[in-house]
Amino acid sequence: MKAVEISSFGPPDVLRLTDRPEPVAGAGELLIAVAASGINRPDVLQRKGLYPPPAGASDLPGLEVAGTVASGDPQAMLAAGISVGDRVCALVSGGGYAERCVAPVGQCLPVPSGLTDIEAASLPETFFTVWSNVFERGGLKTGETILIQGGSSGIGVTAIQLARAAGATVIVTVGSDEKADACVALGAQHAINHRTQDFVEESLRLTAGRGVDVILDIVAGDYVAREMNCLAEDGRLVIISVQGGKSASFDAAQLMRRRLTITGSTLRSRSVEFKSAIARGLRSKVWGWFASGVVRPVVFGVFPAEKAAAAHALMESNRHIGKLVLSW
Repeated sequence: MKAVEISSFGPPDVLRLTDRPEPVAGAGELLIAVAASGINRPDVLQRKGLYPPPAGASDLPGLEVAGTVASGDPQAMLAAGISVGDRVCALVSGGGYAERCVAPVGQCLPVPSGLTDIEAASLPETFFTVWSNVFERGGLKTGETILIQGGSSGIGVTAIQLARAAGATVIVTVGSDEKADACVALGAQHAINHRTQDFVEESLRLTAGRGVDVILDIVAGDYVAREMNCLAEDGRLVIISVQGGKSASFDAAQLMRRRLTITGSTLRSRSVEFKSAIARGLRSKVWGWFASGVVRPVVFGVFPAEKAAAAHALMESNRHIGKLVLSW
């Protein structure tokens, strides 16, 4: 099969189209004939040598795919109601940049009706992440307010739509007025351009001084102390990336006095059972929102697999709004 590998750690041009043996589905797994592969920020970190795959995972980058079921564990497929030839999208721990990819049955979801494989490949990584962190870990409820850092990212555009569908008020931060307009068009009530506005002051102003209930943070670093200042009492800060640095200092007395929660998670190393539970939650509570049009994929650019380096370069430029996808 054709695959995109990391020939050595470094800039985008270390990505190389190559030939690899087809993987074989084991117990509880499917082999997917991949039509499209989603691109995510962790792929960039892996390419740089900063995010190694977990033990047992493929060394190929790629955490999400869409395509058709080629083969798999018959018992697991029967239990899941999946057949050879079905169109699925899947979250994987690696190996997504390839024409064939193995995925645990529990981490596969049917392609929502009316969506293309390109659109479906843009879903798993961000939808699993947002559902797990915003709703299960952050406990966002109807009527609450969420601040989403990086609203125009793949995570951001997903979080905007799911939070609005759940009845929350959405505030985002972005780096340009163009991105602000795009986020508002997706459903955010307010967009803060962090290059010209202070997100703490604006968040407090927009909530009449009360603050926000949940913050989804992809920055960390010195943002943590600032974010605590714009949380409401009993507010929850959920950190899912450390683009601004791993170290953070904050006022612990404020945390205690205002009963704040600082939490976070990474998804890639979690168990199949954990990820399968997220998939069940998405299928029962979110997947129907595609049919109603409440939620939709946001694909900014599609690249043939041999142009993976160009896709990574675009991602690192931060000029995109939404997701980037490789086509096979």
